[in-house]
Amino acid sequence: MAKKNTPTSAAKADIDFENELWNAANELRGAVAENQYKDYVLSLLFLKHLSERFEVRKQELQLSFFDPQSYYYNIEQHQQTEVLEDELEYQVKNVYRLPREATWAYLRENAEQDDIKVKVDQAFVLIDEILSKRNPDYKGVLEPIFVKSQLSPTQVAGLINLFSKEKFSEINNPESDIYGRVYEYYIGKFAMAEGSGAGQFFTPGSVVRLLVEMLEPLKGRIMDLACGSGGMFVQSLKFLQAHGGDKNDISIYGQERYEGTLRLCKMNLLLRNLSFDVKLGDSLLQDRFPDLKADYALMNPPFNISNWHPELLPDNDPRLFGAKDTFTTPGNANYMWFQTLWHHLSERGTAGVVMANGAMTTGSAGEKNVREHMIQQGIVDCIVQMPDKLFLTTGIPACIFILSRNRDGRDGEHRERQNEILFIDARKLGTMASRRLRVFEDADVARIADTYHTWRNIGGSYSDTEGFCKAATLAEVAANNYVLSPGRYVGSEAEEDDGVPFEEKMKLLTTELAAQFEESTLLEKRIRENLEGIGFWS
Repeated sequence: MAKKNTPTSAAKADIDFENELWNAANELRGAVAENQYKDYVLSLLFLKHLSERFEVRKQELQLSFFDPQSYYYNIEQHQQTEVLEDELEYQVKNVYRLPREATWAYLRENAEQDDIKVKVDQAFVLIDEILSKRNPDYKGVLEPIFVKSQLSPTQVAGLINLFSKEKFSEINNPESDIYGRVYEYYIGKFAMAEGSGAGQFFTPGSVVRLLVEMLEPLKGRIMDLACGSGGMFVQSLKFLQAHGGDKNDISIYGQERYEGTLRLCKMNLLLRNLSFDVKLGDSLLQDRFPDLKADYALMNPPFNISNWHPELLPDNDPRLFGAKDTFTTPGNANYMWFQTLWHHLSERGTAGVVMANGAMTTGSAGEKNVREHMIQQGIVDCIVQMPDKLFLTTGIPACIFILSRNRDGRDGEHRERQNEILFIDARKLGTMASRRLRVFEDADVARIADTYHTWRNIGGSYSDTEGFCKAATLAEVAANNYVLSPGRYVGSEAEEDDGVPFEEKMKLLTTELAAQFEESTLLEKRIRENLEGIGFWS
């Protein structure tokens, strides 16, 4: 299959609903906390998606009764009923057969009733039972939340009527990925509204796309052990489709520690009709996939977790590079994420990890031990330092670590590069979409991904570019005290960064300064008293 290095932007049909959607969400203001909008809106959208797919399949079966080429042509009325009620006839198309009380048509017909909140919750319960019957891991995807909310029946009816418009129907707009686009729109908007609280389920789209374009996950097992709302998986699917791939060629595995976020992930993946295995749990301490070996790992783990309790790890934890005392990092979990991903990579696997800049330079004993080991063992393939303001949810500057097991050149596609690391300084790329947010444009993604591919691939035309990229030897990295900041190598001045946002750093420094002032005052008082004691101060 021919590969392209062109970024795979989501193709948008000529349907514009973004402003209308956000205005609809504002209708919830006052009755629902802003950080809970997604629970109500996305749950309704998910129900509508399942309902439309059910109606499409039901119509297909009904038409087959009158098609001379159909297996069901001209069968008896009672047999038609049996076919329409046969769960397997829907399951074969990855569709769920819904009772009328759980369909969108039923909710639309009853939207103006005073008990519409009860009817919505009942539909959620019915669908959740149907989902979990087919797959127990899907239990809890939909929760009955409308009755206990402060939403009025009028507000609920407003949402149902809005999403009943033709422009929100995938039946009428089959090529537009309506539900996927609406879902992504709301996730992004909620992240902007929630700020740092949204970090557990949102990674900016342009950063996700960059990771996917660099790794090119066309076939095999794809893993994300901090999967949030599933953005890495969805972008991988878009990449696959843009390159003529088949989604049946990929397997999805994920883990997420927050139950509400995992629910969003499951809905997101079910909206895309993907099969998956995503589990609840803390990936650092509760590895739910101990035997998994993934071909691609894409992850944006939480940065700089300090109290992650490494003492709970077993002494012989198979993820550690060596002795527990040497390779655990009690003060910071960043390098435990690296070790976890490396353990889960297949023989030819590659991982792309968004990480705090501090991971490139940290000198703390445990972290530096792990970093030196990773470099010496040829684990680190590429480092990309990114510009600021890419993340709405954190002010910590970030970079990308690419770790790879296919650096020996034996796969016939990628050249041998075990003695090199590619450094890319992308701090000058990106465009400010607002005062708070920078995004990578298509050209930025293409430049970074193409640079990596031409360096990595057999027959590539890579060359160092002053101030942007440099293929450095491991000896050069060792000579720089194993610091991985691209600025050290590409020819521009290295900006040493400890990964602490300016506001936090200033708060710490002023606190320290106040303590020093207090100590200075006490010292001055003591000196005066001593001088007075010997008659030299009055």
